[in-house]
Amino acid sequence: MRVFIIYSSVGAGHHRSAQALYDYLRENRNIDDLRLVDALGHSNRVFSFLCTCGYSFLVNNAPVLWRFFFWITNFRLLRLISRTIARVFNWTNTQRFSSLLVRENPDYIICTHFLPTEIASNLKRLRKIKSKTITVITDYFMHPYWISWGVDHYIVATELTKKQLIREGVKEEKIKVLGLPVCSNFLIKYERQELISKLGLKNDIFTVLLLTGSFGLGPIEKIVDCLDDQVQLLVVCANNRKLYNRLKNKALSGARIFGYVDNMQEFMAVSDIIITKPGGSTISEILMRELVPIFISPIPGQESGNVQILMKYGIGILPRGVREIKQFVLDFKEHPEKIENIRKSIRKLKNPDVLRDISDVIR
Repeated sequence: MRVFIIYSSVGAGHHRSAQALYDYLRENRNIDDLRLVDALGHSNRVFSFLCTCGYSFLVNNAPVLWRFFFWITNFRLLRLISRTIARVFNWTNTQRFSSLLVRENPDYIICTHFLPTEIASNLKRLRKIKSKTITVITDYFMHPYWISWGVDHYIVATELTKKQLIREGVKEEKIKVLGLPVCSNFLIKYERQELISKLGLKNDIFTVLLLTGSFGLGPIEKIVDCLDDQVQLLVVCANNRKLYNRLKNKALSGARIFGYVDNMQEFMAVSDIIITKPGGSTISEILMRELVPIFISPIPGQESGNVQILMKYGIGILPRGVREIKQFVLDFKEHPEKIENIRKSIRKLKNPDVLRDISDVIR
C-alpha cells in the first residue's frame, strides 16, 4: 500500500499535524510506501514564496487586509469568483506536484492543508489518479476552501466543525469527528517534580507558559513586564531572536526566557496555564496536556474562529488587553477550582487516541 501524507509549509501547524501522522503510521502500521510531502516544495518557486512569505507578511504587517481576504473568500455570494480564480492560480503553479501524484498514484492521500486537497481532487475529477483522499482540517473553525469534490473522508476536531461542513453541503457520512493529529510526545505522563528539576524551575509556584507563536505576534514584552513578579513565567520565543535578546537584557525576577525548544511537551507539563495564539495544532497540543488557555492576538479568520469554537465548549479566554490578561492569570492563581472546571471541559473534548483513529480510517 502506498500512502502520501501531504501538507503545505504555510505556518507550522499543518506540518506538525502531518509529521505526527507520518511518525505514527511509520511506527505502528505496516505500509509499503509511506511518504511525507510538502506540496509547496513541488511547486513553482515564486508561487511557493508568495504563499509562505506573503501569508507571513500579511498576518504580521497587514492584518486588516488579511481579514478582508478571508472575508471575501468566505462570503458565499463572492465565493464562486474567488474560488475559481484561486483554483486556476493554484493549478497553474503546482504542475510538478500534480505530476508527482499522477506518476505515483498513491492508494491514499492524506492532506493537512486545503491546497493539496484541491489539487488531488481535481486530478480525481480528470480521472488521472484513483487515490482515496482524506482531508484533516487542522483548524477548529472551517473555511470553505477546505471543501473539494472527490474527498472521501473529512477528519475534524469537534461536532461544531462537523456542523459547519454539513451546512456547506458535505454529506454527514463523510465526516469523522476524531480530533487533530498531535505528536505522541504530548501524551506522555510525566512526573512533574522530575521535570521541574530538569528544567531548573522553582517548585510549588504558580507557573504560566507564554508562547510567541511561529510568527512572533502579540504584546509579549508587555505581558512579561506585568506578570514577571507575580508568577513563575516561562517565555518561549521560538525563532524570534530579537525578542529573545530584548527579554534576556531585562532585569527580570520571575520570568525564564527560552529561545527555540524541542521539548514543548515538558514545558506544558510543568505549567498551570498557557498564554498563546490560537493556532489549530497548538490548541490540540494544549488539550492533550489539559492546560487552561488564555488566547492572545488571534489571526483574523481562522484563529479568531478557533477561539469562538473553543469558547462554546467552555474552553479558553480572549482578554481585551494586557491588563485583563493579568487579571485572569491572578484569578486562576487564587482560585485553582476554576482551572479544574475548565480541565473537565477539556477532557470531554480531547481524544488521546486520535492518531490511531485516523490511521484506522485507512484500514
